[in-house]
Amino acid sequence: GTAPTSTTAPTCPARYNDSAEVHQVEPYVYCQFTHGPESPRFGQARNPWLTGTASWSYIGVTQYILGVRPELDGLRIDPCLPEGWEGFQVTRRFRGMNLTINVVNPLGVATGVTSVMIGKQEVDLSGDDRRGALVPVEALKDGAV
Repeated sequence: GTAPTSTTAPTCPARYNDSAEVHQVEPYVYCQFTHGPESPRFGQARNPWLTGTASWSYIGVTQYILGVRPELDGLRIDPCLPEGWEGFQVTRRFRGMNLTINVVNPLGVATGVTSVMIGKQEVDLSGDDRRGALVPVEALKDGAV
């Protein structure tokens, strides 16, 4: 729903685009710190590219908001989308396969996977009592999910 995206939005580097001339770093970079109001360099960001924040943000967005998460037995599809999103498409490399995943959400709901199709064949989701849909490795192949 809106909780994950409202939590990540304040930390997104692009939120500083309106003050790029003060911030002085690339608009897509997480910085180690930004000078506070008591500094003569207030608003300037320093030490870009020296944190692990970008990789953790990528994991948070791709695995828990878009909900495409690798597991031992397969690929779990468990999106937690902002309400109103009609869907998205993502390309994911998983165990040597290139997968194109289309999430279709015509009702704009935040969570809840009702079916998973590989090509034109529906994947049996019975037997998995966890949230989302676990697509078994043996059901996956290069192409569309």
